[in-house]
Amino acid sequence: MRLALPALFTLFFCLNIALGAEKSPVYKESSIERVTVFLQGATIDRTSQVYLKSGVNELVFNNLSPDVMESSIQVSGLKDATVLSIQFNYNYLEKKAASAEYTSLDNALDQLLFRKNEIQNTIEGYQQELNLLSKNDRINSDNTDLNLEKVKQIAEYYRQRTTEIKNNIYKQKQELADLEEDIQDHRSEMQTIDSSRKERRGEITLKLQAEQATLLNLEISYIIENAGWFPVYDIRAANTSAPISLEYNANVYQQSGIDWNDVKLVLSTGDPYTDNLKPELDPKYLNFVSRNYRSSTAVNRSNLKYNPTIRYVTGTVKDNAGLPLPGVNVIENGTSNGTTADFDGNYSLRVSNGRSLTFSYLGFNTEDVPIYATRMNVQLETDNEALDEVVVTGYGNEDLSRKLQGKAAGIVIRGASSISAPKMQYNENVQTKEESLTNTRFEIKKRYTIVSNPDITTIEIDNFELPASYQHYAAPELNENVFLTATVTDWENYDLLQGEANIYFEGSYAGKTQISPVATSDSLQLSLGVDPNIIVTREKQDNFKSKSFLGGSKIVAKGYKIEIKNNKSTAINLLLEDRIPISQNKEIKVSEVETADAIYKEETGIMQWKLDIPPKDSITKEFSFEVRYPRGQYINL
Repeated sequence: MRLALPALFTLFFCLNIALGAEKSPVYKESSIERVTVFLQGATIDRTSQVYLKSGVNELVFNNLSPDVMESSIQVSGLKDATVLSIQFNYNYLEKKAASAEYTSLDNALDQLLFRKNEIQNTIEGYQQELNLLSKNDRINSDNTDLNLEKVKQIAEYYRQRTTEIKNNIYKQKQELADLEEDIQDHRSEMQTIDSSRKERRGEITLKLQAEQATLLNLEISYIIENAGWFPVYDIRAANTSAPISLEYNANVYQQSGIDWNDVKLVLSTGDPYTDNLKPELDPKYLNFVSRNYRSSTAVNRSNLKYNPTIRYVTGTVKDNAGLPLPGVNVIENGTSNGTTADFDGNYSLRVSNGRSLTFSYLGFNTEDVPIYATRMNVQLETDNEALDEVVVTGYGNEDLSRKLQGKAAGIVIRGASSISAPKMQYNENVQTKEESLTNTRFEIKKRYTIVSNPDITTIEIDNFELPASYQHYAAPELNENVFLTATVTDWENYDLLQGEANIYFEGSYAGKTQISPVATSDSLQLSLGVDPNIIVTREKQDNFKSKSFLGGSKIVAKGYKIEIKNNKSTAINLLLEDRIPISQNKEIKVSEVETADAIYKEETGIMQWKLDIPPKDSITKEFSFEVRYPRGQYINL
């Protein structure tokens, strides 16, 4: 049978459409079922039910986060199908689906507009009534049958009703003005959210080979970067005889561009961005190198992670001997925002978008530290190779000169200038802990919705009591306050991470402290805040102020008296510390050291008194020393 020419064209056109349909990709919806949040980054587990035809199938999963790590994409639930290729791309045309927040704002806006219309109609009705009263007033004034009393009654009614109507119109207009402002706020917020919907979207293109038609429940997982969690602790102590109550919370954040709606949540102490390559230790051969050579240093063992809620950072920078470093440059990474440490090594900086602070100082190794807390104390290590050849050109301050003396050979000091100085969402939760060889995972039983925005969702991980011994501490040379401290044991059983803690003592908020479980000791030291009922004073002794000269040397005698007064109604146990200066130069000699009954460590110069002070009682301690150094020189005494 021969087909007519139009029929042949029709058949050819239909075959082309059918063949083209087989080759075109199929767009599939997927939903987030589970999210594993790391200290930095998160693994997203999505599910999708797909139908595969026999042969090659090209599937596109769209409306994904744009920061997917392509190498991390995994696919499971394939049955007999095989993966031909996996590809991640950006889609700049696709618009993100409206979020629950946007939909809620849209519905609220409809209600506001409806109310606005009601008010406008009410005002219009009042205006018409005023017009009617005005017309009736003129008609009744022409009526000659009205007596004076009747006129008074009508006038009183008109006056009262007109006043009432005008007052109501005024109130309605006030409400209308507030309503207009509320409507504008809703529209602005919706515009902001809608603008974020226009950002680029990610999409995964998956090519699968199927021997026969089949229905699959695919599971697709991948890692994103713009998410994480960090620990926050609440420490409570009822009194100095009670154990420490510690609430272990996780602050979860995510700005991936995609909301996590009603998902299973897992918190992991792992970090997929950590370099997991085991080091190989090779022999080290000595040879001549250029003067710019720098030896490598070990990778720092630190689990400090970026905390996006921090807006202001303070701290102290010291060297590896514990001495403050004046003039250290502190820069917020990725910005021009920075400051310098003052003469005591203290700095403060308001931060914005940076994720870390860089600390740099002449003759010391530069440190880059994540912005993890409101107080960040840093210790810089001496760069011995740099100090061998360093020339200081801008600092004539003698304290800096003395600080550098004795630390390295070949230093030349030049110049005569001086140094210038979280909308929070709290949720109750029960969790299950699972430990692996390399990290701990907290399985959260309750499902969560965490939208993609700057907000923080706080989840309780655990709540437990720890045995603690309490002690007061004072170092009056540095701080005239007396601090209550707690030494906690058994802390290593709870997988604590380094982080900030809120302190509540005897029912009142007492400030913040740091939990630093990276130490190898069996106990954890916590500072519970200042105790105002204990007074400490440190005064110079008058009879030690004299200066004398012997030959080419100057002799300075120093003596101090420390008094501690316990104004509490209970006895206290107090650790008192002070120090005798240590010479780092052979021309500076410390002698005639008198420490009375203190525990004294000559190598550090630290003195300790462990004191039991009865209620309403006081104790006095004294110490003294002499320093001899060349006449005409100055020291940081």
